Amino acid sequence: MEGRQWYQMDPAEALMVLKSDARRGLTEGEARRRLETVGANNLKAKPKAPPYVIFLNQFRDFMVLVLLAATAVSAFLGEIADAVTIVAIVVINAFLGFIQENRAERSLEALKEMAAPEARVRRDNEVRRILAREVVPGDILLLESGDRVAADALLLKAANLQADEAALTGESVPVLKEPGPLKGTVAVGDRRNMVHMGTVITSGRGEAVVVATGMNTEVGKIADMLQEVADEDTPLQKRLAGLGRWLVLACLVICAAVVIAGTLRGEELYGMFLAGVSLAVAAIPEGLPAIVTVCLALGVQKMVQRRAIVRRLPAVETLGCVTVICSDKTGTLTQNQMTVRRVWVGGRRLMVSGTGYVPHGEYLEGGRKVAVEGDLKMLLTIAAMCNNVVLERNGLNIGGWLRRNSGRGDAWKINGDPTEGALLVAAAKGGLWREQLEAEEPRVAEIPFDSGRKRMSVICRRGRGLRVYVKGAPDVILDLCDSILLDGRVVPLDAARREAVKAENEAMAGEALRVLALAYRDLAAGGELTAETVEKGLVLVGLMGMLDPPRPEAAEAIRVCQRAGIKVVMITGDHQTTARAVAEELGLPAGKDQVLTGQEMEKITEKELARASLKVNVYARVSPQHKLRIVRALKAGNHIVAMTGDGVNDAPAIKEADIGIAMGRSGTDVAREAAAMVLADDNFATIVAAVEEGRGIYDNIRKFIRYLLSCNIGEVFTMFVAVISGLPLPLLPIQILWMNLVTDGLPAMALGVDVKEPNLMERPPHPPGESIFARGLGKGIGILGLQIGLATLAVFILGLYLGDGDLPTARTLAFTTLVMAQLFAVFECRSENLSPFAVGYFSNPYLVLAVISSTAMQLLVLYVPLLQLVFKTVPLNAFHWGIVILAAGWRTFFKGIHYYLVTPARRLVWQR
Repeated sequence: MEGRQWYQMDPAEALMVLKSDARRGLTEGEARRRLETVGANNLKAKPKAPPYVIFLNQFRDFMVLVLLAATAVSAFLGEIADAVTIVAIVVINAFLGFIQENRAERSLEALKEMAAPEARVRRDNEVRRILAREVVPGDILLLESGDRVAADALLLKAANLQADEAALTGESVPVLKEPGPLKGTVAVGDRRNMVHMGTVITSGRGEAVVVATGMNTEVGKIADMLQEVADEDTPLQKRLAGLGRWLVLACLVICAAVVIAGTLRGEELYGMFLAGVSLAVAAIPEGLPAIVTVCLALGVQKMVQRRAIVRRLPAVETLGCVTVICSDKTGTLTQNQMTVRRVWVGGRRLMVSGTGYVPHGEYLEGGRKVAVEGDLKMLLTIAAMCNNVVLERNGLNIGGWLRRNSGRGDAWKINGDPTEGALLVAAAKGGLWREQLEAEEPRVAEIPFDSGRKRMSVICRRGRGLRVYVKGAPDVILDLCDSILLDGRVVPLDAARREAVKAENEAMAGEALRVLALAYRDLAAGGELTAETVEKGLVLVGLMGMLDPPRPEAAEAIRVCQRAGIKVVMITGDHQTTARAVAEELGLPAGKDQVLTGQEMEKITEKELARASLKVNVYARVSPQHKLRIVRALKAGNHIVAMTGDGVNDAPAIKEADIGIAMGRSGTDVAREAAAMVLADDNFATIVAAVEEGRGIYDNIRKFIRYLLSCNIGEVFTMFVAVISGLPLPLLPIQILWMNLVTDGLPAMALGVDVKEPNLMERPPHPPGESIFARGLGKGIGILGLQIGLATLAVFILGLYLGDGDLPTARTLAFTTLVMAQLFAVFECRSENLSPFAVGYFSNPYLVLAVISSTAMQLLVLYVPLLQLVFKTVPLNAFHWGIVILAAGWRTFFKGIHYYLVTPARRLVWQR
């Protein structure tokens, strides 16, 4: 083809290149030879690893290996329950990873479902129905309304042929198809002379010659991109992996030092080995993956309540780190329901209130309601009569007699073309229903719309005569009119009035409105009813401009994102003018340098696109490859990217994004399978709600990491300092393991469900490369851990001194102080900025219950004789408890004094 594209050829040339015949089609023998050469018309998957290999690969993660080592140590120490728990955690995580890795294959399987099971083709001069996988290049496809296209094909003939390409291109309305070559480079959405595999014929009929099958089709290219997109670790997984490596290295060094130092000063090697190993088990928070998993799972439940369904657990936290949300326009930022917004009639400009297919709204001029009468009533009559759409409420066919009983909250939808649906709803808002009008003026004939005529007419019986109602492209209708309706009078359509109509049409088009002109003509009965005889000498009534309106809540959600430091990017297959108008209405800046088209993207490199993405807020007329490039450009700029979409064309970009989001209502199976999250209500505001939940969950993860590591540092510091300073061991191995159970379990879990801080969406997102210890967390962990350790050592030394070397009492004091200090500390870990008194001690009832439970468990160890023998403890008296509470809670007492006395005193001084 010498570099020429199929859409640039005329049908005769394409047939010659493909060696096919439009009238006879291919012979069966030639079709079989081509099938052997090019292969079946299927989407092919790359060879995948066997399931057992995918499952075993889940155990190669560094943290998993550490947990397995901790399992062996726990079993060695006789802590079988701990060992079983850790193994359960590891196996559950392995299954989750196994399920996740199978998603790509399921995405491809869903994509295969889009292929038509059968196709009608012409072979050997006969029409035959064959399996779609047997279609080959050169086959002549016969298409009609309701067919799913079996392969990419160039049109040979078309009669009012329209195709729904929303899943492939994002185009919100069916696309009119017509044969004829196109000039230059044309995006998929603009190839009006081609039909594509997986799209659906919504009206008309046609014939087309197949030019590409299988993986060579546009859908096939998307399937190939889906397989090429590699799964990446989420920010949380990367941070936890880094944390695991850091912890293991630190623990090994410290624990080895404890064992060596103790042995050098004469302690028994076996006893020191047990102490060192116990300390290692205590220092490594083996419960961390379990708590993270539970925290994320609870987050999933919260998001379900906010209509966001999470399919991958780590995606919950990833949402909290999002810096850019790339949103599809149609159905997400807009309602995907064409709505008449502007009317020009009788020389007046009217606004129409109400959105979507709910037939409730008013006609306004200068903010005041206008009565539906005269010229406006005629305009709405034409809109209702020249129409084939059915308006339904809760699945029932609606007539005017039901309007008074129709609730605004009911589910309204149309059955038919969205443009006609907008006109029918506009008429219903004025109280005009086609069912009632047709009862008075029965339809006699219809002259359907087609691409050449660009208009539609219906002829109705009116008394003893007839009336023709016409709608169509303004330039076409204007040429057929010789008069205009003004203030109830039919007056000549002179040059000045024509120019006024054209100016109004251009003004509406400049606002990205889709404009139709409406006209009528009274006829005498008995004449020939053809387009040539009835579509002339028309009376122009007015213009109606419509748009897929933005969701009312989307603009506020975008403002919330902007306050939260999240960039919102709109990506659409629609034209630049439409995209810019919708963006501006939503509050997205859409200036000269802030809008980029797919055609412009083709001319720039990846680096240039990455630089442009810093400014661009709107991408218009884009293809699937463009969407993928946009996501990659943003990720190259170190952004955490959320990508939303509903169509097949969105699937590769959804999968490539850090967090892929699919539409639950309008989304295709392909998009949903590729996504990590599905919106049950297809609403952009739900994404923002999910981001808020994600931020809250990330905050909670930081809270219990702060808590767990502070406690573990306190334990390690206590043992390490005691050993190197020549003191007896302040804690026994079994006591260390008990503390892990008492303090690391329930309180840490309760932190995972803590309430969100009120300013959550006023803060910027966390930098993508940020360490888990960033923003002072590492310093806070170190300080809190050292203070816990110092308090414990002080009580231990004091216990030795007061008890004249009574080691069991001193150990019990140290043991209890360490437990109680950690239970006091858990309330401090609820906020990195606020005092626990400001947050409120009782605002998280789960945490209060967890602390009470842990305290009760510690009391059992101290006062139940059997447990005293097991844990080598002695009962503490009131004096002992006074020392323990003072040492463990001194930070809390100090913060309370500061909050209730010092801070109010300062405010009083400042006010004076």
